[in-house]
Amino acid sequence: MDVTTILLLLLAGALITYFSGDKLASKVALVFSLGALAVTLNLLAIFTQGGNVSFISNWIDVPKVALAFKADGLSLAMVLLTTALTPLIIFSSFGNKFNNSKNFYALVLFMAFAMTGTFLAADGLLYYIFWELALIPIYFIALIWGNGDAEERKKAVVKFFIYTLAGSLFMLIGFAYLYTKASSFLLEDLYKLELSDTEQYYIFFAFFLAYAIKIPIIPFHTWQAKVYQKAPTVGTMLLSGIMLKMGLYSVIRWQLPIAPQAAKTYMPILIGLSIAGVIYGSIVALRQKDLKKLLAYSSLAHVGLIAAGCYTLTIDGLSGAVLQMIAHGFVIVGLFFVAEIIYRRYETRTISEMGGIRAQTPRFTSMFMILVLASVALPGTFNFVGEFTVLYSLAQINIWFVILSGTTIILGGYYMLKMFQNTMLGETNTKFFADVTTNEAITLVVIIGFLLFFGLYPKPIVELVTPSLNEILSNINR
Repeated sequence: MDVTTILLLLLAGALITYFSGDKLASKVALVFSLGALAVTLNLLAIFTQGGNVSFISNWIDVPKVALAFKADGLSLAMVLLTTALTPLIIFSSFGNKFNNSKNFYALVLFMAFAMTGTFLAADGLLYYIFWELALIPIYFIALIWGNGDAEERKKAVVKFFIYTLAGSLFMLIGFAYLYTKASSFLLEDLYKLELSDTEQYYIFFAFFLAYAIKIPIIPFHTWQAKVYQKAPTVGTMLLSGIMLKMGLYSVIRWQLPIAPQAAKTYMPILIGLSIAGVIYGSIVALRQKDLKKLLAYSSLAHVGLIAAGCYTLTIDGLSGAVLQMIAHGFVIVGLFFVAEIIYRRYETRTISEMGGIRAQTPRFTSMFMILVLASVALPGTFNFVGEFTVLYSLAQINIWFVILSGTTIILGGYYMLKMFQNTMLGETNTKFFADVTTNEAITLVVIIGFLLFFGLYPKPIVELVTPSLNEILSNINR
């Protein structure tokens, strides 16, 4: 068994879900997503015991392209994030009704397939194909099943599609040039290239455009808030929980080791842009009246800090960034699900129309509060582990970086607690708020359990990703 099993299972799941009909689609999709998670855990066990679960085979002779899937600690951690969140996202949607649900859930599984392929691909052209494939399902999910005015939604989704596609084309040009130098797209061959400083700068920024838009990093963020707001909550969860991690992962896997000199030269500027995103996202979040938009800008602030950790080019920065990617994936999915639970009952996302919910449902309030505290990196939660490690790495580069980026803790605590106060506390709301269903409670408890367990015991994930990160760092410093 190797990692292609996960890809084949998700792809088969998408096809079978489509042909299963609308009544069974959600359940079939859940079964296949859980199957993919089980296979991932099995492969992870084989890998940790020293087994080889990678796969490589010739695909195209001219140009030379291989079906190469690299399974190391870093890629398996990101695949685990994908296959763990996908069934949670599908399960959380059981409280919603979707027209043509067979199409909807098939697209969700196909997106999981494409994102998993992106994390595993070790051939540049294969990686690019999976990178672009992931864009197609989210485009249709947001466009067809999104909310709000249809014309506004169309504008937001098309803008996102064009932005992302345009950035990716620069990356494709970069890969084409690298192929002329290496006569191969294989990751290990690209690592061995001795590019001049000028060549590295061009390659670095060709990749940067693709990744900065996907993450997003300021000033390439303008698509994000609208798409997060207009997409259905399942789409928003897929975007914020998993898809943006494709950009952050790719910075570590592709951009930094292939063009290390450019990364070292522009490190202060890149960290500065990332920190600007932290501050900007936090300040704009303070002014939001829509709950989903507030969470969207909160996500922008947090991924800015993760990007800053990536660009420190230190083992602490890379390790902290990966830990925070995983933690952020779970907590942001949990927070968007909370917003969806409130919307199911009040049919509004306007914060001023909420309030007084705590008196009606203490259990839901308690779970929401834990997610808020995890988001602001309270010690004992998984987010604290990653955020502290990233801040520590920034302190090693320049003390001002850590002072400025530390605003995410202060501002994040302020706007998240203020949001919690305005949505949950105050006098009892005149509108009835039904307590969480079993389905909703299970989803939230699983997310909270993950954040608390790895907040107290992050060692398994740290040990999983550290050897891969050390190998990447050795290529950066070669």
